[in-house]
Amino acid sequence: MQRNSGSLQVQINDESIGMPVPNAKVLIQDESNKTIEELITDESGQTPIINLAAPEIDYSLDQNNTEVRPYSIYNIQAIIKGYKTKIINGTQILSNTLAIQEINLEQDLDNNNQDDNIFISANTLWGEFDPKIPEDPVKPLNNPTGEVVLNKVVIPEYIVVHDGVPNDSSAKNYYILFKDYIKNVACSEIYSTWPDATIRANVLAIISFALNRVYTEWYRNKGYNFTITSSTAYDHAFVYGRNFYKSISIVVDEMFNTYITKFGIRQPLLTQYCDGKKVSCPNWLSQWGSKYLGDQGYNAINILRRYYGQDIYLEQAQKVSGVPASFPGVVLQVGSRGENVRTIQNQLLAISKNYPAIPKLKADGIFGNQTRQAVQIFQQVFYLPATGLVDFKTWYKISNIYVAVQKLAELV
Repeated sequence: MQRNSGSLQVQINDESIGMPVPNAKVLIQDESNKTIEELITDESGQTPIINLAAPEIDYSLDQNNTEVRPYSIYNIQAIIKGYKTKIINGTQILSNTLAIQEINLEQDLDNNNQDDNIFISANTLWGEFDPKIPEDPVKPLNNPTGEVVLNKVVIPEYIVVHDGVPNDSSAKNYYILFKDYIKNVACSEIYSTWPDATIRANVLAIISFALNRVYTEWYRNKGYNFTITSSTAYDHAFVYGRNFYKSISIVVDEMFNTYITKFGIRQPLLTQYCDGKKVSCPNWLSQWGSKYLGDQGYNAINILRRYYGQDIYLEQAQKVSGVPASFPGVVLQVGSRGENVRTIQNQLLAISKNYPAIPKLKADGIFGNQTRQAVQIFQQVFYLPATGLVDFKTWYKISNIYVAVQKLAELV
């Protein structure tokens, strides 16, 4: 990939049943709506990966850059008979980064083929957004009357995002998978070109903040029917339908159950932050400041301690809602045997009915070369490193997709 180019892959799914849509036509257009690429999805609903022009990577690494938007913008149309055409306006391409644009198509039951448009707003580091209204980072938990429903931190399967400020009753609520929510926010608020340690520090801050809202039921205790908002004044930037970046996605998949807390409290810390350039926040994480600490070789926890204090530490939630079984704690690989291997084989077998690129398996509890190949192809389809090993992130990704496939089977 050239220094001044990024890459893009489009994933097309059926919105109502979640299955991949093969043979869809995908038009990639520049900002003037001139078509520059025409692609067709494969049996997994994916287009080939293509390279697209993007600004020099240095523009996304310099907080003093105010002249050149650090990413290029493309518009995408997804077209196939039997579905409404969907147009994504503003997919963002950064240099040296693979962007994934997922598009969920609605079946065209009325045969009117009415276009459905999604508009992706600017990254918060580039656009103008409301600064965070300060809150106490530790919420009171002394009321024994049930204000806090959870007695321990649990990773929810879904999070309900209110697309506006809390009191805007006209704003939509979106039910989003927790991991997808974290990926969306991270891709909306930082750049995937930043150091890995910086990305991890920011992802941990996003996870911890969101889990604090979940754990304390902050909005539900105020009478609202959602978990969190898309307003930067209150919570995080969330943009329904936006693209994500593979590098950020992998980080989230690795650490989605890890959060920041302090000794003496039992809740995830409400880890507030700002960009550190347009808005100053001395006691919170500075996004640009964290980038420069990453440049200096700081690891994620040391970056976080520079902002939230030396007494913070990382904790892992032991329960992940919506999955059949927790990660066994041991990486499964060629030579592994037992019920955990059989579980993965059965789940991959079920998934392969909707994703035929994944080969069929015999669930014999023996991790051989056929199982390794099936795991590798699964990892390729779902944007994980294709190692053929069932590690933490692969175990939970297989579990998530398996649950979705099972729910689909109940509907059809």
